[in-house]
Amino acid sequence: MKELHRRILMTVLGVSVAGLSVGIFSYSDLGLDPFQVFAHGVWGLTPIGFGTFYAILNAVMLVVIFFVNRRKIGLGTVINLFLIGYLAEFMEWCLDRLHPNPGFALRLAALFTAVVIMCFASALYMTADMGISTYDAVAVTIDERVPKWKFKYIRIATDLICVVIGGLLGATFGLGTIITAFFMGPLISFFNHTVAEPLRYGKKK
Repeated sequence: MKELHRRILMTVLGVSVAGLSVGIFSYSDLGLDPFQVFAHGVWGLTPIGFGTFYAILNAVMLVVIFFVNRRKIGLGTVINLFLIGYLAEFMEWCLDRLHPNPGFALRLAALFTAVVIMCFASALYMTADMGISTYDAVAVTIDERVPKWKFKYIRIATDLICVVIGGLLGATFGLGTIITAFFMGPLISFFNHTVAEPLRYGKKK
């Protein structure tokens, strides 16, 4: 398979699976992910609905990324903006139908499953380098501009900043927020090197 075809497949598969993992994460009901904590905190300062606000927030971030690192805008960005929400809703709907009112043990299992799958999927579409989500682009851009800083630590830092700002603005967070803030960066980095890069390049870099 040609590298371009592999990259397209990695992008579509990665973003789609990421969307499904967001639905599993939401089903666990154990806290929002760091960027959502930030978004909900800022949203509380506005009089508009969350859906409208979230679209505006992503549009603003998209404009910033366009001027700072437009190479990160592409197929993956478009899918993230227009498809990932529907995939998340579909997955959560399926899980609610399959097992409504889950106990704590099942919710905890859903949380850990969602985090691992989300990191795996993120590694796929980030390494494909055909466009990523506006928030993911922040850590990736810093990583590219400051090579001596490792991505996993940059991601932890940006996630913690989002949690702190969102929390100070009144947004709630939970176990899932803490786990994603500290472990998503290292897990994405792990899957980058062990799965995504070998899949794209045919061997480890």
